[in-house]
Amino acid sequence: MSLSFENSSQDHPLALVVDDEPRIVRFVRINLEMEGFRVIEAPDGLQAVQQVRENLPDIVLLDVMMPEMDGFETLRMIREITDVPVLMLTVRNAEEDKVRGLDGGADDYITKPFSPRELVSRVRAVLRRAQSLTPPGHSVLEIDERLSIDFNIGEVIVEGERMKLRPTEFRLLRHLVENAGWTVPYGTLLSKVWGYEYKDELSYLRLYINYLRQRIEPNPSNPQYIFTERGLGYRFVDFRTREGDAS
Repeated sequence: MSLSFENSSQDHPLALVVDDEPRIVRFVRINLEMEGFRVIEAPDGLQAVQQVRENLPDIVLLDVMMPEMDGFETLRMIREITDVPVLMLTVRNAEEDKVRGLDGGADDYITKPFSPRELVSRVRAVLRRAQSLTPPGHSVLEIDERLSIDFNIGEVIVEGERMKLRPTEFRLLRHLVENAGWTVPYGTLLSKVWGYEYKDELSYLRLYINYLRQRIEPNPSNPQYIFTERGLGYRFVDFRTREGDAS
């Protein structure tokens, strides 16, 4: 049974730091504790999963390169039991590694070496996103006879079948739907969904637009709901006037 993420203390959130390098753990601990976080540690993936079960942290900072069980496998096991926000820590900077982490359910990805300011900024941004899943004033919004969106629980209903969206997918879809018929600039979506610190992370946006299209579009390569306005941003079909087109 999956555990739902609920922030146990907004003033002093609990962070689990998972890394086999004591130097990195000390660096992260010192900087988070200076910002009011409580910090617990795990030197490997198995102990990390145990800590998640026993202590229910508010956020997990998870290293990728660990012996025996790497961060990707650890993330998979964590996602089997909880939707706690996970920030991946890694020396890798390849696009495919970032995609693999985000595909596996990570909420963000930070590349070593990182500054204290960047670390704290990313951690707080991930926590803000996890705490901001409020519906935009609708219960179930019917886009057309094929697609509806349940804003209360973050699900889409496609051809009568319910599918749970990941938190970031839900926030992105919400902002697109709230501006249906209008092109929302890339930077605006990144700032609204991920935070101002991410306004230049276009690869994040492209990846999650692709996720959404895979979820809701009958043909993701020829979308009828989420359109790309090249060089500008993305536009959700204007369902309110039914004047959206596939251009």
